[in-house]
Amino acid sequence: MANIWEKLVEQGFITEEMYEKAKEMQQQNKSGIGFNLALLGFDEEEITKQIAKLTGIEYIDLLSIDVDPSILSIISRSKAESLYIFPVKKNGNNVLFACADPMHPEILSFVKELKFKTSLNAELGIAPESYIKLAIDQTLPKEDKSAMAETLKDLKQPSEAELEILKETPQTEDAEAVDEAPVIKLCNSIIADAVEKRASDIHIEPFEKKVQLRYRIDGALIEQSDIPLSYKRAIVSRFKVMARLDIIERRKPQDGRIKIKVKDKTIDLRVSTLPVVWGEKIVMRILDQSNLNLDLTQLGFEQDELSKFQKAINSPYGIILVTGPTGSGKTTTLYSALSTINSPDINIMTVEDPVEYQLPNINQVQVNPDADLTFASALRSFLRQDPDVIMVGEIRDQETAEIAIKAALTGHLVISTLHTNDAPTTISRLADMGIEPFYIGSAVILILAQRLLRKICPECKKEFKYDNNLLKEIGLSEEDIKANKFYKGEGCSLCNNTGYKGRVAIYEQMEINEEIKSAIMQSKNASEVRKIACKYGMKTLREAALIKLKNGLTTPDEVISATMGD
Repeated sequence: MANIWEKLVEQGFITEEMYEKAKEMQQQNKSGIGFNLALLGFDEEEITKQIAKLTGIEYIDLLSIDVDPSILSIISRSKAESLYIFPVKKNGNNVLFACADPMHPEILSFVKELKFKTSLNAELGIAPESYIKLAIDQTLPKEDKSAMAETLKDLKQPSEAELEILKETPQTEDAEAVDEAPVIKLCNSIIADAVEKRASDIHIEPFEKKVQLRYRIDGALIEQSDIPLSYKRAIVSRFKVMARLDIIERRKPQDGRIKIKVKDKTIDLRVSTLPVVWGEKIVMRILDQSNLNLDLTQLGFEQDELSKFQKAINSPYGIILVTGPTGSGKTTTLYSALSTINSPDINIMTVEDPVEYQLPNINQVQVNPDADLTFASALRSFLRQDPDVIMVGEIRDQETAEIAIKAALTGHLVISTLHTNDAPTTISRLADMGIEPFYIGSAVILILAQRLLRKICPECKKEFKYDNNLLKEIGLSEEDIKANKFYKGEGCSLCNNTGYKGRVAIYEQMEINEEIKSAIMQSKNASEVRKIACKYGMKTLREAALIKLKNGLTTPDEVISATMGD
């Protein structure tokens, strides 16, 4: 478009000096002249509209036009970024593209290539380069450039010989190994990639035309590059061998464990297979001891809450119950509590299903129903082992609850979990199990309900103006909105383009004081118990989440998601 720029100079729309300066900048930043003129203070939109008039090319207003999402896959993100071109809409066999420079030779080559490969006709319009960059960033998916993605690119159809190798049980496993059969390399790469991305779970899901790979990162499932369909059976067989499972049995669910080395640290994986319509789904829970945070002060307690919890875990007897759904961080809270009080002069014993992490100087027992080693039978044995503190992974039935209460009433501190939505309904849950209100009120000293909130990524964290009505709906006052700044993560490589990195816990902590104990013994319902607890200063989960929001740690979306029922 060199002659176009000269016409703009002739018309006095831009100066010769500025044009030359923009050309110099173009050599350094590889952006277009219009974009560089904008950096020098010109209105890029007006310049682009002027070029559209001079050339007769359609001007496309990318800020207001509705983009057709069905055509975004026509061009890769890397190609769109290198050519400054963006697909806007499709009409029959014609696709309209917004370009910063429709006359550029590489754009014209792209038009010919598109016609050859897809039989689609490209119609070119013009738009400001900065608007095109914004559209690309907001709509085209970022391409996975990880080592795992490169491994997937290099895969070929597995040979019969390679499939035979899969049946050999490995002596040692190392996720860094690259000199093995492609299937083995792929399986190791999946684990290494998931660990690097801080995933807690790996999901491998077979469908009719693809094998989907997803990682759970900070509580959310994030899609990864699909695995070639031809590797569906091979990858399942390989993971089964690694987990010492029966590779022939495909009709029943199986559970196993894998121990593997990733970058000089040993990772444990709990493996679960499940027959589904298109094959077998595999889910692997990643247990990375090095990522276990056992510092109570770092979990998310506000200072007053932390003091109450520390007082409770240092009690000589009683029951402390931690409640919440699966994945809400209960196990981490229990382990942190045990690590805090662990000392040579007390005997701590745990019964778990399964033992997720091994804690030093603590006697941990794995439930084994086949050997009649249940929570209840283990608890009975514990009482003959002179314990000071007992941790029960979960109270699931009346028998376990009764033994735990007996232990608490005979001079032991018992810490356990229940699956309830909040602290007050835990009382109702115990009553539903058949525990008498007198024993509940006498034994329980504290109930802690918890959730996990995703934290805004510190690398791409930006101040953001949320709708005031939304902020009021979730519980903020007009004064709160005026007094605080709110933030959002834009997405970057550090946070896998999610805008979040890491999680923080929020707590609803109910101390069992005399008035609450009296209400329990009178069999008052959860709503009445909640009112009494709030009167004595209990923060609800929503109130705890709003504190994190006002402190700039999370977003309104996370507050709503984590405390929907509150």
